[in-house]
Amino acid sequence: MQRTSTTFGPSHLVIETGAPQPDDTTIVERKGLGHPDTLADHLAERLSRTYSQYTVERFGAVLHHNFDKLALLGGASEVRYGSGKMTSPVRVLINGRAAAVCGGEEIPVEELAEATVREFFAERLPETADHLDLRFHITSNSSPGAVLTEGGEAERTRWFAPRSVDDLRERRVLLANDTSLGTGWAPENRFESFVRELVDHFSGDGPFTAQHPWCGSDVKLMGYWDGQAADIVLCVPQKCTFVGSRAAYLDNKHTVLTECDRLAALHLPGAPVRFRLNVRDVPEKDEFYLTYTGSSIESGDEGVVGRGNRVNGLITPLRPMNMEGANGKNPVYHVGKLYNLAATRLAQRLHAEFGGHVEAHLVSATGERLDRPWRILVRLSSDDVPPAKVRKLVTDALAAFPDLTEEIIHRGVVMS
Repeated sequence: MQRTSTTFGPSHLVIETGAPQPDDTTIVERKGLGHPDTLADHLAERLSRTYSQYTVERFGAVLHHNFDKLALLGGASEVRYGSGKMTSPVRVLINGRAAAVCGGEEIPVEELAEATVREFFAERLPETADHLDLRFHITSNSSPGAVLTEGGEAERTRWFAPRSVDDLRERRVLLANDTSLGTGWAPENRFESFVRELVDHFSGDGPFTAQHPWCGSDVKLMGYWDGQAADIVLCVPQKCTFVGSRAAYLDNKHTVLTECDRLAALHLPGAPVRFRLNVRDVPEKDEFYLTYTGSSIESGDEGVVGRGNRVNGLITPLRPMNMEGANGKNPVYHVGKLYNLAATRLAQRLHAEFGGHVEAHLVSATGERLDRPWRILVRLSSDDVPPAKVRKLVTDALAAFPDLTEEIIHRGVVMS
């Protein structure tokens, strides 16, 4: 393995070529659209986008906010063959901070949040739309570091109550909000891609779910692949309103398994693939993954931002990962969001340019320039890689943060 290093400004870039190619052994997990953790991630991101769009329209800038500590506490339900109902609401803990005023004009933060939450659940889990208990814990407290002196008000005390957008320092220079990191890698192997496709097939809008309305969205998959064969544990709920009997539930399981085999033959041709579906089922006791809404959020399960899929939509413990929860973070300067997206895209571009396996790691130091990470590590399995070309792709990725922010706010980057 060859290593070269260089600096540009305060950034230190290390490029490693000829790095070991990962072997075929793969452990991968994906949580579907109705999983409580995915619901928390996507709702937090929807809240950030709604708030960002409102403040851009009213004031010309994204005001300070973060909703990345949102949590969902499961309700309760009654499930019968052919019918069901909610008996206790899903509690939505809308935690975070957001500027509630700018230049003397109040921002209807709670009203925006409530409308967004109700719209989100009406789309994603309509059976819960009238069974939500919203709890707001949104403050406008300033970040630590504001020391009061006789010389006047500390600048950062205005971050969540700006006199105008001119009080936002990111209008002058983008600085990292935290000491943290972003991680990306490429390419996915064929098993990782198959896992993504299979979970989306059962949990999203598509031909299968349109033809089988009993299929719920709280799908979860854990898979093991050794390069030749796959072993998969899969959970696919059924919606009780459309399942009239034990026999109907078991027939539907057979339908799911048949579809799994069909898709495996397409995506993993020639490879033996074993599926185990809803392994906790106990048919003789009528203990099944049968739900009213299609999600375990109806029956005591919880969802928290950052506990689900990573930015690339997968959970891959044998690949490089980090613990950041990107959803709901401010899209202008929050490292946990922007560096993970940038590192993922950088790895994909490096792979497209040079082939082989690629890792990209961006590490920030709080308060320093966002586009000049403290440390940058690029690893490539390819040997013949000109360092100047790598540096060019790195600097292009770092220069793209304003465009990335615009994309997140207005076009909606899918994260997790």
